[in-house]
Formats: sequence, structure tokens, C-alpha cells
Amino acid sequence: MTHKIIRRYLPDAALLRSHPRLRLFSRWLQPAYLWHLNRRSVPGAVAVGLFWGFIPSPTQMLPAAATAVALRVNLPLSLALTWIANPLTMPPMFYFNYRVGTWLLDRPERAFSIELSWDWLTRELGILWQPLLLGSFVVASCAAALGYCGTRTLWRLHVGRAGRRNWPRLMRSSADHPRV
Repeated sequence: MTHKIIRRYLPDAALLRSHPRLRLFSRWLQPAYLWHLNRRSVPGAVAVGLFWGFIPSPTQMLPAAATAVALRVNLPLSLALTWIANPLTMPPMFYFNYRVGTWLLDRPERAFSIELSWDWLTRELGILWQPLLLGSFVVASCAAALGYCGTRTLWRLHVGRAGRRNWPRLMRSSADHPRV
């Protein structure tokens, strides 16, 4: 049932393969496992999408797509989950990543103010990049692991509940048709 809801919002594989801008990549978009929603591909896609969503990069979707293809997990879901980092969530996410990095490196936090200029970016990023990248990698790894385990658990609970719900119906049908 849940995979039917998710499938409703995912793009059609054939439509994407034939898109003029994606024809260059159509060879890598051919395998059916990139589009299936099953107990292996969905948790893997959640892990891939969350991992790359927490890594500060302007092109998070490209490495997420390459990782999804390499790990043979659902491509559209992994790309969609990279958007956990959007213009509204990026500042608190990356500030938290920076704080985790300063804690891991045992460095004091620097007070800084943000200016939208190239000079500020090059000056401050030269100082902040180590704690930010280390914290981002640690937080991304934890988010991916939690997302993977949580999705696997929810999938198993859903399948188990559906099985218990169908058990009386299955028992009736087997009683109506005894084995010879």
C-alpha cells in the first residue's frame, strides 16, 4: 500500500529516459532496479538521499544519482531526498554540522556574521571548512544510517501488519480448497 502512494508521486521511468536533456544518460537509466520500490531499494535510496542532503555542495543531486546507480537503489527517491537541504533548512543544518565539527575537533566556535560577498566567502570558508566538512560527514553518515534502519523497520512493520490483516482471508481460502 505505501509503495503505491510513493509510486504515485514518482516520475515515470520511460518518460524520463526519453526526455531530450536526459538522453545522454539514458544508458545508465535503463536498469529496472533503479525504478523499483521494494524492501531493498527504498531504504537504500533513503540512506543515499539523506547522506548527500547533509553534505554541503551546490550539486548534491549529481553524486546522489551516481551513488544510487552504483548501489542499485531507487533513483527518483534518492534524488528527492537530497532536497532535505533546501534554502530554508540549509542554514540551521550546516550550522549544526559546523558545531558538531568544532566539537569533534575540540576547537572553539567562532562568532561570525554573514555577508553576501565573494570576499567574505573566501575569507570565512578558509577558516570554517574543516569543522563544517567533518561535522557534515558525521551528521550525514548518522542520518543515512538512521534513515536506512528506520525505513527497514517501518517496511517490516507494514508488511507484518498487512500479513496479519490478510491472515483470516488466506485461511478461509485455503480451507475452501483443501490440498489433494
